[in-house]
Amino acid sequence: MFSASFPSHVTLVDVGPRDGLQNERQAVSAECKLELVHRLQAAGLREIEVTSFVSPKWVPQMADNAEVMAGIQRRAGVRYSVLTPNLKGLEAALPCKPDEIVVFAAATEAFSQRNINCSIAESFERFAPVVEAAHAEGLKVRGAISCALGCPYQGEVSADEVEHVVRLMKQIGVDHCGVADTIGVGTPRAVQRAMERALKHYPLVEVSGHFHDTYGQALSNIYACLEMGIHTFDASVAGLGGCPYAKGATGNVATEDVLFMLNGLGISTGVDIDQLVDAGAYISGVIGRPPASRVGKALLAKRDKVAA
Repeated sequence: MFSASFPSHVTLVDVGPRDGLQNERQAVSAECKLELVHRLQAAGLREIEVTSFVSPKWVPQMADNAEVMAGIQRRAGVRYSVLTPNLKGLEAALPCKPDEIVVFAAATEAFSQRNINCSIAESFERFAPVVEAAHAEGLKVRGAISCALGCPYQGEVSADEVEHVVRLMKQIGVDHCGVADTIGVGTPRAVQRAMERALKHYPLVEVSGHFHDTYGQALSNIYACLEMGIHTFDASVAGLGGCPYAKGATGNVATEDVLFMLNGLGISTGVDIDQLVDAGAYISGVIGRPPASRVGKALLAKRDKVAA
């Protein structure tokens, strides 16, 4: 299961514009969201999760989804993905020409009921026509398994529970399987056990990790995935984001922090760390607080010291 060496290249999927901003209480303008997307792609990000097509009643921050997608100055080689939890969302997204559709399911019944008010089985009944319709349009479908390492309502989550959802994703034709530690309680061995189950059903190139840093374990967990050869990870610029349904889950792992570690390991990403830090500083200024990224804070402080 484990590769003899780390991957030589890692793909970073920046979810800051969508997952990072969706729960901000203050409204972030479409103009600022577009500036963030443009800064991320200028820094070298080639996978950006831009927005979600969900009811503005539930996620008002994403009500400008079509405006944001229409305003992107698209670059060749950059893929722009959107979250579409149901067929209505997909139908709204299609005119905006996304490159990839994202769907999500929970690893536990408790979280599924609290998050989307239905069972895991019922959630897949909703997703199946979304996947079929997306494929008919030539779009790739990326799936995410929420609470794969721990659930705020159930507690521990077994590898068997994770594999059950992986199987369901495979059955309905989801192309890519992302394993998500929504509340940030995962530790390296537990992460590897969950990833092993995903890799039983999906090839290495179609498995990714999504880690929150609530308990300070995100980088360790990414390192554990690298040991397995996994080479795609979600991260959020400036450490933005969390989950409103997972109490205490404040913050995706910061893209800057992941990049700094990967640079130290000699793993290429194509991302410029200084431009990425600038992007993090920009959006942090927009929402009125310092970056959650430790690397971002350190490099900004270093610049200030040099300037002084």
